[in-house]
Amino acid sequence: MALRAAVLRHIRLPVQTLAATGSRPQPQLSFLRLFSSHDDHLTKEEVIDRVLDVVKSFPKVEPSQVTPDVHFQKDLGLDSLDNVEIVMALEEEFKLEIPDKEADKIDSCNLAIEYIYNHPMAG
Repeated sequence: MALRAAVLRHIRLPVQTLAATGSRPQPQLSFLRLFSSHDDHLTKEEVIDRVLDVVKSFPKVEPSQVTPDVHFQKDLGLDSLDNVEIVMALEEEFKLEIPDKEADKIDSCNLAIEYIYNHPMAG
């Protein structure tokens, strides 16, 4: 009995009261909001447009050369440091963090588009 009293002193539980007529207590309504990343997931076209905009805005890139299939080093003449800077800009644009192992593999617009499109938290 002492244990029960000690536990009940520290726990708050909702209490249902009986109406003055002695009828059953009315159930309380509770609202549940479900979140899903699939409801507002980016379309592939949105990802393509935003990735291309990020790459086109990079200072060392000629915007007319940027296409979804362009390779950062072979086609645009960027070095590995530029590649890292583009990946960082993509992380900022899409509000996500790309692990270093994955970031090292992203060396073209196509790979960036595929990675971001398949990432559940890209926004």
